[in-house]
Amino acid sequence: MYQDFNKIELKNLGNGLKRKVLAYSDNLMTVYMEFDEGSIAEIHSHDKHEQITYIIDGEFEFTINGEKHLCKSGDSMYFAKNIFHGCKCIKKGKLLDTFTPKREDFLNI
Repeated sequence: MYQDFNKIELKNLGNGLKRKVLAYSDNLMTVYMEFDEGSIAEIHSHDKHEQITYIIDGEFEFTINGEKHLCKSGDSMYFAKNIFHGCKCIKKGKLLDTFTPKREDFLNI
């Protein structure tokens, strides 16, 4: 499946978060995220999904199982199932999230 990035809708999720669902299959999904400075992705975990996050641009304070990490462009993280994680955007930024399996809930928003 080919996806033209410029033709995919950038959905405003509120609270300074925006998302584009990029290519996906039943077993894999890539998601582009934009964060305004100061926006927060609340601490959460996934019981069905593994996740890898790559920071394209900006600076974030990630909390992973209670530990804080200052992350910047080029950094990446892996979140196994049931790992608690979230972040605060320190400098306006962009992330690329990859999930396995795909996030059905992202397709319905």
